[in-house]
Amino acid sequence: MTRIDAHHHIWELSRRRQAWLEPPELAPIHRDFTLADHATEAGKADIGGSVLVQVLADADETREFLALAAGSETAGAVVGWADLTGPGLGGELAALAGAPGGELLRGIRHLVQGEPDPRWLARDDVRGGLRQVAEAGLVYDLLVLPHQLPAAIETVRALPELSFVLDHLAKPPITSGEREPWASLIRELAAEPNVTAKLSGLMTEAPPGWDADTLWPYVDVALDAFGPGRLMFGSDWPVCLLAGTLPLWSETVTALLTRAGLPPAEREAVFGGTAARVYRLDG
Repeated sequence: MTRIDAHHHIWELSRRRQAWLEPPELAPIHRDFTLADHATEAGKADIGGSVLVQVLADADETREFLALAAGSETAGAVVGWADLTGPGLGGELAALAGAPGGELLRGIRHLVQGEPDPRWLARDDVRGGLRQVAEAGLVYDLLVLPHQLPAAIETVRALPELSFVLDHLAKPPITSGEREPWASLIRELAAEPNVTAKLSGLMTEAPPGWDADTLWPYVDVALDAFGPGRLMFGSDWPVCLLAGTLPLWSETVTALLTRAGLPPAEREAVFGGTAARVYRLDG
């Protein structure tokens, strides 16, 4: 089975300003990263497929990603952006699907983590937009923080027809070492059958000098809650470069899955099977 990186980004600063990268602490990744760069790094970890995920709340970026992915040998799906609260969402989703590379649009994501309202996902207009995402045959990537999980759980329950994918395990408080209430909320979310999750973005939530032992309590919760059939590997490259490398993250996840005693077939699910099913990477 082809190994899949279910979560990575690209950006070129000459094409589109990335204001979020301008703080000094993000200087190491305030430069261009292309699909070819990702393919090179992914190849070092024997990864041959990927899901390209939106960065900005910008439909033009999504159109660009679709066209770039269509010319790529590795990017088999795109999770793009569209305004969930906009009156023309249905038409926008149809336009994206009809754009060059539009057949690779498999999901939509919004940067919910940046919304000041912790119950943004529970808004009627947002849920109306999510229903249109489901009608378009797309999945929805959940980018939330722990305090936003209650609204996410309510929304997942209210929309059983929509497939949700939790990004970065909702960014658990790894630096503090705390697990609650995050762990209980993750278990509650995972109890809903229309949710899968990514083992991604954890390196950058960990303290300096992190290792597999640092991450184990959080990955253990995810494995117990979702099971390998509803978990997928994601690098969060190039953001992960702030705390490690793509090959290092692959090695770490492998070590954690081995520690959990997962047999080869279940490790393959995490490293490819789940993503292939959820994002329809087989066409």
